[in-house]
Amino acid sequence: MKKDFKYICDNCGRIYSIEKNIMLCPNCREEVIKGKPLKGILKVQLPAEQKNILIDGRKINISDFLPVEEKYFPPISVGNTPLIEAKNIQKELNFDKIYLKFDGTNPTGSFKDRASYLVSAFAKKSNINEIVVASTGNAASSMAGIAAAAGQKTFIFMPKSAPKAKLVQCLQYGAELIIVNGDYDTAFDLSLEFSKRTGFLNRNTAYNPLTIEGKKTVAFELYEQLAGNEIDYLFLPVGDGVILSGVIKGFSDLMFLGAIKKFPKIIGVQAEGSSFIYNALYKGNFDLNYKASTIADSISVNAARNGYSAVKDLKTAKGEMATVSDDEILYAQNYLSKMSGIFCEPSSAASFAGFLKLQESIDKNKTVVLLLTGHGLKDIDSAVKSIKFPKAFKADIDYILDNINLK
Repeated sequence: MKKDFKYICDNCGRIYSIEKNIMLCPNCREEVIKGKPLKGILKVQLPAEQKNILIDGRKINISDFLPVEEKYFPPISVGNTPLIEAKNIQKELNFDKIYLKFDGTNPTGSFKDRASYLVSAFAKKSNINEIVVASTGNAASSMAGIAAAAGQKTFIFMPKSAPKAKLVQCLQYGAELIIVNGDYDTAFDLSLEFSKRTGFLNRNTAYNPLTIEGKKTVAFELYEQLAGNEIDYLFLPVGDGVILSGVIKGFSDLMFLGAIKKFPKIIGVQAEGSSFIYNALYKGNFDLNYKASTIADSISVNAARNGYSAVKDLKTAKGEMATVSDDEILYAQNYLSKMSGIFCEPSSAASFAGFLKLQESIDKNKTVVLLLTGHGLKDIDSAVKSIKFPKAFKADIDYILDNINLK
């Protein structure tokens, strides 16, 4: 890997070289991790010589602050997703500045491409051609698509409940798809055993440190797109907690580089039926017997694998958590589509649902960014629950004009 980039254990602070055989801290990891949050999460540590490098206003080349050289990245465009000012929503809710960061425009339609892109580059540099991942859908289709661009083979473990659109994506990209009679956590554990026996690189969220590192890039983009102006509130959906930790890592790195002076108020949003990290933060309860149930499949997890690290990161960043019901998620998805033209999947709409729930406690002149992590076409079945299909009209224009709402 690049000289002077290292891993640092989030638990004990030990430093390690970035190598293909190191995923969790050897000192802190547990031998039996089935169904548990992971201990010994590793994060990439920027080289000391980069401290305050951006104070002089140097333009950011994000690849300079990633541990793999740019030449190893797949020939496909990831990131640089649009930041859209939600003018109709601003007007209706009487807010001055609401922005939508829409990662549904990534190649496979989700935020997960940011992590897959870096993992693929790491594999390329390490002369690895096979990558394994467990997912409810987005990480799987993401890794399959990015790996296809890189000429790599993907082995995917997915629960049978995964949305059909995401299964189709994986198969279109040529991945080896292993449907599991069980939930995401079961798929996660099986994929780790598969990697152990085959020696293939595992991309699992949180387990592979580069999943957190890849996701930090959204913070760098927001810094550039807002021309360095401060973000007051950033809402994002939370499942395993890796996007949460990645975003916090990004802003931590920007502070280290001298680009910003304070964190935005980060508010992670979980579905009420999948609130492991919310419960852990506010109740101190890491319930290993927790069972999730929500329409938002991408954030539906039992024991969040990044749970310990996510709670620690939230406390460090002085962030908060909120929960929303499935009905609130579907309402937010539909409202967002009608008012902004952005059709995001339910997990993404959770961030907007969280904002709608908390808006009365936020000053109207604050800058609010909503992170929308996936495209709505990835889960049509859920969207159908909040809309009504029109009846068929007879082929008579006078009849149509008499029976349609023209306003």
